[in-house]
Amino acid sequence: MKRFLLVLVIMGAAFSMYAADIKGIVLDDKGEPLPGANVYWRGTAIGVTTDPDGTFVIKEIHETDYLVSSFIGYTPDTTRVQGQKDLTIVLVSDLILDEVTITERKMGVLRSRVAAFDTQTIGADEMCKAACCNLSEAFETSASVDVAYADAATGAKQIKLLGLSGTYVQLLMENTPGVRGLAQNFGLEYIPGSWMQSIQVSKGTSSVINGYEAVSGQINVELLKPQTQNPLSINLMVNSELMAEANIEGGWQIPLKDHDEEHDAKHEHDEHCHHESLYTGVMAHYGGSFMTMDENKDGFADMPKVQNANLANRWFYRHGDYTLIAYVRGLYDRRRGGQMSDTLANPYRINLNNWRVEGFLKNGYVYDDESGSSIALVTSLSYHNLDNTYGLRHRKAHEWTAHLNALWQGNFEGSGEVDNDHRLNAGLSVNMNLLYDWLGVYKPDRTGYQSGSAQDFSHLDVTPGIFAEYNFKYDEMLSLVAGVRADWSPKCGFFFTPRMNVRYTPFEWWTLRASAGMGYRTPYVLADNAFVLPSSRALKFDRFDGSGTDELCSQHDIHQEKAVNTGISTTFYIPIGGRQLQLSAEYYYTHFLNSLIVDMDRDPHAVYFYNQQDMPNGKSFAHCAQVEATMEVLRGWTWTAAFRWTDIEQTTFNATTNQFELRPKALTNRFKGVITTSYQTPLKKWQFDVTAQFNGISRMPDGFTAMGDLTGGYSTTKQLRWYPQLMAQVTKYFRTCSLYIGAENMTNFRQDNPIIGADDPYGTDFDASMAWGPITGWKVYAGFRWSLDKKE
Repeated sequence: MKRFLLVLVIMGAAFSMYAADIKGIVLDDKGEPLPGANVYWRGTAIGVTTDPDGTFVIKEIHETDYLVSSFIGYTPDTTRVQGQKDLTIVLVSDLILDEVTITERKMGVLRSRVAAFDTQTIGADEMCKAACCNLSEAFETSASVDVAYADAATGAKQIKLLGLSGTYVQLLMENTPGVRGLAQNFGLEYIPGSWMQSIQVSKGTSSVINGYEAVSGQINVELLKPQTQNPLSINLMVNSELMAEANIEGGWQIPLKDHDEEHDAKHEHDEHCHHESLYTGVMAHYGGSFMTMDENKDGFADMPKVQNANLANRWFYRHGDYTLIAYVRGLYDRRRGGQMSDTLANPYRINLNNWRVEGFLKNGYVYDDESGSSIALVTSLSYHNLDNTYGLRHRKAHEWTAHLNALWQGNFEGSGEVDNDHRLNAGLSVNMNLLYDWLGVYKPDRTGYQSGSAQDFSHLDVTPGIFAEYNFKYDEMLSLVAGVRADWSPKCGFFFTPRMNVRYTPFEWWTLRASAGMGYRTPYVLADNAFVLPSSRALKFDRFDGSGTDELCSQHDIHQEKAVNTGISTTFYIPIGGRQLQLSAEYYYTHFLNSLIVDMDRDPHAVYFYNQQDMPNGKSFAHCAQVEATMEVLRGWTWTAAFRWTDIEQTTFNATTNQFELRPKALTNRFKGVITTSYQTPLKKWQFDVTAQFNGISRMPDGFTAMGDLTGGYSTTKQLRWYPQLMAQVTKYFRTCSLYIGAENMTNFRQDNPIIGADDPYGTDFDASMAWGPITGWKVYAGFRWSLDKKE
């Protein structure tokens, strides 16, 4: 009997040792480890925190088999442990998803299966398929987002989501205000490609936590994290137009005075150990162009010469349940364009100078380790100064913006065997925008300004608000996010922003999503429409009150824009030959209750601005539908094909009928198709990427038939034809570095004469705002990436 009992004790001890050995790793959506994440058994106080490499070890218990993982700024995840001993848990931003699907080859674009939001995460692997010098070039392989030149003279680019211009997209940097205000002109180019860790694109109504401005969606950029990035990385690139860029990044851990490695090793899995860690990272960028191009021989530079310097520093500090993240950046951007000849008596010059300083500070504290409940305070501040000239036009502006977001998050777990979690976010925010924006016209001899030419668009807006957002998850079948905001501004008074997103998965292979909500924004005339400045068009305003039209001289004339966005999407996961075809379809409708209508049809020598609600029968809306298919057809070989159709209409003047009518918006493509394929050889030694784009028809504004300028692809009906673009890249990988060479716009399609009246830039017909396609032809580029591996 004693021997029998001894055997049982030994077997029990062995079983206990075996059961205690549950290991795992917690990653973010890019696949990077999350150090300091909380991992605990649901409904208990038994938990651990992840190591600096994101790994953890936790003892198995009999009370529950649900393991909860949480990290500040990320959505908690609940994993059911059923015999697994080695777990991989993926956490992503609160605005994104709870879980992603990982295939054999790490996909460049991840789509959530269980999040309520319709979100795609574009990882570094996807961005490396093209040159991706900055954020504006990160969407070349995407059908969802368009990036095109805003005009034909300054090189500024504009973004579009659901067919709507970037002013209706809330662009965030790590969930703080990013590209907005004066930064809109070139802000997409101010974020270097090698600085970005991932990009999250959320279509339709998204979270109310970050504000009320998202009308068509949100785009959030996650930068490199000092606690996970390599000690040193270098990225060099040059193209055939002698545009060169250099990026240097590095992240390091700073030893603290009380740091005890022996103590850390002893208590690495002790949930009561308050480990202290500090990291810092530096990111530097310089870009410059050294050659002026004029392919169509119109005397104007196709692209201005650019000099851009960009430097950022960030910090990460953790002590127990407290986390601090700090970031600061400064940049200078100079562009010189216009007429190239030095022999002209009075050449039309474009001189653009921008200075910007920005930063944010995030504080977070998890006060309940068991539930992951936390509080956070996020603040950000930016200053932007510009001094720009467009021929005789002179614009001077500077802008201060400040943002505060105080957030509480509580997690409440459901009862019973079914995984039904509840989460509530609530808080308050304050946004401040102080803008001085002045436009004048020089005298021809530039000895002063023309009388009566000054236009002042200065503006001050302070908007406090409160918000609450409820998240519900019922097993893997249902996710729901319902939120509401209440904000107040001196000009608009109180306004409310309700939003709801629902995800339903009736079967493992089929997911349905629906969303509905409102969005608001305050339009800024010059910042939103700087593309009209390199032209002779006058800026005019019509109140439709019988007073006639006048020069637009004040921001006070402009009312707040507001819109309702609704959408539905579905995704099928179809097994084929041991692999999976991901097939998705979506439709979104945006109905504007009020918008700032920019009418370029009424007069070829002016641009008119109207408040939609002031117009008799004024309307504005957008339909957008898209289908997409993605599959890894063979090991390492992926294909994606997508097609998007858009119908954007608004009430503008029809010069033919001499009345206001609901018409398709000018210079807006009706469709876009994308086919992209990527092959990566075994052991990731070579990679080949090819992308083809098919950009659909659009129409020119009225007036060009009468002006007699029908070149550049214009027809007598002013209907623009569709055009293709082809891009390709080859990458050779080595152990610590890679070489890549590629080509853009290989079809060499471009507008022949994008600048109207280039032979007389001071005449009444001059207009460089008619960009609808590529301005430059094909070009090749080559680059080098090298990283010093981080020590384990």
